[in-house]
Amino acid sequence: MPDPLNARLKTLMIDTLKLEDVTPDDIRDDEPLIGGGLSLDSIDALELVVKLEKEFGLKIGSSEESRSALASVDALSAYLRAHADPARLPSA
Repeated sequence: MPDPLNARLKTLMIDTLKLEDVTPDDIRDDEPLIGGGLSLDSIDALELVVKLEKEFGLKIGSSEESRSALASVDALSAYLRAHADPARLPSA
């Protein structure tokens, strides 16, 4: 059964970054987001961080913190579970 937070994050990435011809099934949970198969760059990362902060009610403090959080969908899910407003996370 897919993780509902991972599924939400994949949809959010596709919508926010306007990734054409990409479906949630195309994004592996353990795939590197920056420089990986999605070919995201630093501008994409910045757009994604801004969206995540608004969507999940948190503040990602430093570029090192954002690099760590954006390592993969799995890493991002773990980061959000630890730092985001729990009321904004999808329930299982």
